[in-house]
Amino acid sequence: MFNIPAGTSYLVLDGGLGTTLEDVFHVDVSHTELWSAQPILEDPQIIVDAHLAFLRAGADLLSTATYQCSYRTFERAGYSKADACTAMTRAVRLADEARRKYCEESGKTPSDIKIALSLGPFGASLSPAQEYDGCYPPPFGPKAYSAVDANNNAFPAGSAGDEAESLAVQALVDFHLERLRVFSGDHDAWRAIDVIAFETVPLLREIKALRIAMTRLRSELRAPEGNPWWLSVVFPQGQFPEKRRDQSNAAREVTEVVHAVFAAFSISGDEMDVPDGVGVNCTDIAHYPALVATMASEISATCSERPVRPWLVLYPNGGDVYDPVSRTWKEGTGKGDTWADKLVDAGTQAVGAGVWGGLVLGGCCRCGPDEIRQLAQERASSTG
Repeated sequence: MFNIPAGTSYLVLDGGLGTTLEDVFHVDVSHTELWSAQPILEDPQIIVDAHLAFLRAGADLLSTATYQCSYRTFERAGYSKADACTAMTRAVRLADEARRKYCEESGKTPSDIKIALSLGPFGASLSPAQEYDGCYPPPFGPKAYSAVDANNNAFPAGSAGDEAESLAVQALVDFHLERLRVFSGDHDAWRAIDVIAFETVPLLREIKALRIAMTRLRSELRAPEGNPWWLSVVFPQGQFPEKRRDQSNAAREVTEVVHAVFAAFSISGDEMDVPDGVGVNCTDIAHYPALVATMASEISATCSERPVRPWLVLYPNGGDVYDPVSRTWKEGTGKGDTWADKLVDAGTQAVGAGVWGGLVLGGCCRCGPDEIRQLAQERASSTG
């Protein structure tokens, strides 16, 4: 996916942009429909400043302020499709501007800093957000989230459920392909993007939809290889959000998630793309060692015939717990002086298994420049 400089054990991704805007730059984005994209329209310079804070802390990869961006979210916030397109591509330009400024002040070259197009799941376009529960309204899922009734994110077993799930996959393909086209349709923005990051994905059918969408995009662009991309999933409380279709309320296994990401499947004779990397993000760091060990074992079985080993991308949250209804954070216990140590240990042990092509470590919600600086310092001390 990337070329790692000699002697470098991992690349450093930035942290949670939205929470950094709030915690470090004191901009209220939690109570807006657009989250970290809101300042693109109101105060774009602060986005550049936040990107620069991460770069100065030692990040090698910047995530664009586009995680929540879609026509749906901009429409709900009162903006037109034209406004949405302008803001979404401007977010890439702001990241590129930060990269250029940092290179001027540090002496690095633009190729040293990568820009990741951050794209959340369909659940990030909903209110309340549904990244952690995956309760999508029809046709994207069986039932919208309810604060009073029982929730369910899996279609029932049987032919009717199969048909509904097939329609849901197609609806999710259309959603993701629509916004990918916003970026691919802007030559300068698309050229500035080094990797596409699909993040916090809570459902197997959305994993499938993303693989279909990326395959179709590559075909439309007539690009034999296409942009590198990773697909990162979420494990709240250490479990994948999607439940089994047998209504047992049991969570899907980690092995099923890895299989959905990498197992070969075709549509009308065309093989669907597989991502260049797989990740776990916005999950408490305490769950990472067990999750990554299981993933590595399944990767060995699923990807043994692949000519190129996939990358591993790990970016946990800071341990605080988010309430999507009140849009507030509850203090957790996962962060602190040991946060970077635990993450580096989990990542380097995983790479030692010999199944990964490379390693990216970073932070998600409630991880700011200080945490990213710890990761960069850990790397510097280990390569010393």
